[in-house]
Amino acid sequence: MNKKTCIIISGPTAVGKTSFAIELAQKYKTQIISADSRQCFKELDIGVAKPSKAQLEKVKHYFINSHSIQEEMNARIFEAYSLKAINEIFEKNDVAIMVGGTGLYIKAFAEGLDEIPEVNELIRKQINEKYLLNGIDWLFNELKLHDPVFFEKGEMQNPQRMLRALEVKMSTGKSILDFQTGKKTEREFEIKVRLLELPREQLYQSINLRVDEMMNSGLLKEAERLYPYKHLNALQTVGYRELFDYLDGKIPLEKAIEEIKKNTRHYAKRQVTWFKKNIENNN
Repeated sequence: MNKKTCIIISGPTAVGKTSFAIELAQKYKTQIISADSRQCFKELDIGVAKPSKAQLEKVKHYFINSHSIQEEMNARIFEAYSLKAINEIFEKNDVAIMVGGTGLYIKAFAEGLDEIPEVNELIRKQINEKYLLNGIDWLFNELKLHDPVFFEKGEMQNPQRMLRALEVKMSTGKSILDFQTGKKTEREFEIKVRLLELPREQLYQSINLRVDEMMNSGLLKEAERLYPYKHLNALQTVGYRELFDYLDGKIPLEKAIEEIKKNTRHYAKRQVTWFKKNIENNN
């Protein structure tokens, strides 16, 4: 490596990214930037599979416990944060490690983001209130009605992306896809990507085992503590949503656990598809 280099460790949930990244960071005597859109929240712990206290003591991590669930978080904020963090690392090291499964955050860091106009805050608030009241089916139908372009080509299995698309459409009159030029920002450092993979059955087994371990470690108690904040965007997350349904009396606990496993498997499948399409493996 002839110049400053960031090694990005990506892949689906439960594939083993955290342990691998820590080993790599220790090898290069460097630090890690997390690219996980939920592990940054200090109030969340078990449900986001945050690195353990022992792991965090081994290697300094940026973007872990760095923000509150009350704060806004998105890819643009992460881009600015991660570029500042990597400059700090490069002051003392020639190599930095980034690890995470939030593809859009990794893409924002590596390639930059398209400029999208600010959305009307009143429109954003109204859309979020209606979504919380009426659920995913309402959001699905609104996009089908107001933004058929995104409905056909956008990430229609990702509520956050769907909400963002509807906000932009209702604020600007244009589809968010109209603002996506595909133009990449050249970074001043080299980027190498390692995409971790497992055979599907092995990955799904790892996911199921992790969910059982989370429950044994107190995930239900964590969900009970976070229940008053369930309306926040940070809690619209697999592992919490299902337990909130249990706490609301909508489903039994056994059903909630099975739903967490099923939804996590579906999420991992989407991650694999996204990474293979958008992230080039150049280790």
